[in-house]
Amino acid sequence: MDLVFLGIQGSGKGTQAKRIAEKFRYYVFDMGAELRKIAASGSELGNTVKSYIDEGHLVPHQIIMEVVREAVRQHAKEKILFDGIPRDDEQKQAFDRLMDEEHREFRCINILLPEEEAIERIRGRATEQGRVDDKDEEKVLRRMQLYREKTMPVVQAYIAAGQLVQVDGMGDMDQVTALIVDLLKNT
Repeated sequence: MDLVFLGIQGSGKGTQAKRIAEKFRYYVFDMGAELRKIAASGSELGNTVKSYIDEGHLVPHQIIMEVVREAVRQHAKEKILFDGIPRDDEQKQAFDRLMDEEHREFRCINILLPEEEAIERIRGRATEQGRVDDKDEEKVLRRMQLYREKTMPVVQAYIAAGQLVQVDGMGDMDQVTALIVDLLKNT
């Protein structure tokens, strides 16, 4: 069964995705990393994607879903851990449809973290890792607002459908990993 990791920016979902993927042998599909790779390519598509990322806006639905569809087909024989998709209701509907068409079952894990803590973590990440998209606080706050407005309804929909469990992201990395491992072993 595939996994979908959700959580506000800075919640540690990328770090946890890598840890869980290694432990349980998942291919990690990191939407943010894929988009950054495309943005850095210098192609026409890359320049378009870069302009959205640089402004702190969501990349258009069609581009996102084409990238996801390609990854699902390339890794058809592997378990996939999706990080950063779906981010809004339109993506959720298309993602659910795609997963159904490809006969792939999934469940979601949402890493809970208060916004204030997320902002502090992002500030640290911008300094330590030099992530350009994390250095502009206005853009970070815009992404947080987009998460509240667009992604929280997705989280609520998956909760209502019984497809999502929530994990407290306030602990250190090892504590959060242990919570997720326990959850996966016991369900």
